[in-house]
Amino acid sequence: MSDFTLSDLAAIIRNRANSGDPGSYTAKLVAKGPSRCAKKFGEEAVEAVIAATEGNKAELTAEAADVLYHLLVMLEASDLPLDAVMQELEGRTRQTGLQEKASRPAE
Repeated sequence: MSDFTLSDLAAIIRNRANSGDPGSYTAKLVAKGPSRCAKKFGEEAVEAVIAATEGNKAELTAEAADVLYHLLVMLEASDLPLDAVMQELEGRTRQTGLQEKASRPAE
């Protein structure tokens, strides 16, 4: 198992987003704002769904990596730290999934 974490990736994205490097894809994407980052995240999520439904593990692996990367880019562009999401997940794991879902406000 890899020692590389989502926190490591989030730190790399944060550094590249703030680098001002004209050759950085991350910096260019974040500069376009949260809406563009969200669109790109959605595109990658659809590609991951297609790979999963086709049973293509190699393609799903690549697309899942793209999804995680673009999720973290979207969070960075939205000025929402990964730690906030992790705290939310940690809180949700203190009860069963059905209990947690039932405790959410009705939409």
